[in-house]
Amino acid sequence: MPALAGLSYDPGAQGGTTNIEVDRHGDRVHEYVSLAGTHNNCAGGITPWQTWLTCEETEQRAGGRFLRDHGYVFEVDPYDREENLDPVPLTFLGRYPHEAVAVDPYTHSIFLTEDANGPHGLYYRWVPPRGFRGGQGALRALAQRPDAITAGRLQAMSCVKGDRHIADLSEATTPGTRYKVEWVDVPDRDARTVSVRKQFTDEQVTRSRKLEGAWWADGGAYFVASYARADDGSVNEHDGQVWFYDPSSETVTLKTIFGVNPDPEQDTNYDGPDNITVSPYGGVILAEDGEGLSHLVGVTEQGKAYPLARNELNDSEFTGPTFSADGKTLFANIQTPGYVFAITGPWGRPSDAEPS
Repeated sequence: MPALAGLSYDPGAQGGTTNIEVDRHGDRVHEYVSLAGTHNNCAGGITPWQTWLTCEETEQRAGGRFLRDHGYVFEVDPYDREENLDPVPLTFLGRYPHEAVAVDPYTHSIFLTEDANGPHGLYYRWVPPRGFRGGQGALRALAQRPDAITAGRLQAMSCVKGDRHIADLSEATTPGTRYKVEWVDVPDRDARTVSVRKQFTDEQVTRSRKLEGAWWADGGAYFVASYARADDGSVNEHDGQVWFYDPSSETVTLKTIFGVNPDPEQDTNYDGPDNITVSPYGGVILAEDGEGLSHLVGVTEQGKAYPLARNELNDSEFTGPTFSADGKTLFANIQTPGYVFAITGPWGRPSDAEPS
């Protein structure tokens, strides 16, 4: 099939996004391709102006079948299809293996996770240039400026505890662990010669194996570290962390941690959290991408994990949990073969005593 004229970023790439429109009951009305010609699209995230930022989890350079560089973030508008024509990479957000984003609705700063190793990935903040106000078309307009690559400031997170630098988030093993956050400017955000994460020493930034999902709620940004192992260079081993970045105090706090899963085939054990959403009924919902059984896992506000759904079809991961605007329907996917589900509850406020 030839590339879609006016809709494809790179005719040699096979990724993209599809929008599904549903009615108020969650039933599909129709669907359409909203972006094509991107590569290895991953989680992304919603903006306060109700568009979606889709992330390329790659560092693929132009060459061979690829006609353009990849490793960028793109904006998809679900309400105005004209805004999706002639896709524009948001180069000011950097070129690296992006996973997910969360947008501060007040400052319009964007927080981004990097799913990479060798060395491990970083947690980033993009600070808009003076006078920027987000809204429909604002990011695209900024990306089309001649100085787009240097618009605003792209920074990497560096954590400290007192006067001690934290080189690896896996050091934290106890929920409630809190680190002070500092931010370090990225020298070359387009990674023209060196990958962004390789532009820093371990003494300058805080790294983490498998930084995954992100979601803005409760006045800050939740983000996920999927797992850590000693043989990949991590300080401590775990099978999942959920962190919360608080911009008002410039801290990150460990909200939940899963120990190394002794038996991934058991329904009571969970590992490899990936995508995340915050439930309007309290707590968070995580999509497992680990070993053995694959679940949607709820975590109460008190930190207790419970199974919400289980993949009975195959061993593929759940992805992309997100609630409808009215909170009545939870949408989620099974990555392979690409199923989308609308889960309608009934919902209740989960607690440590009785998850629901």
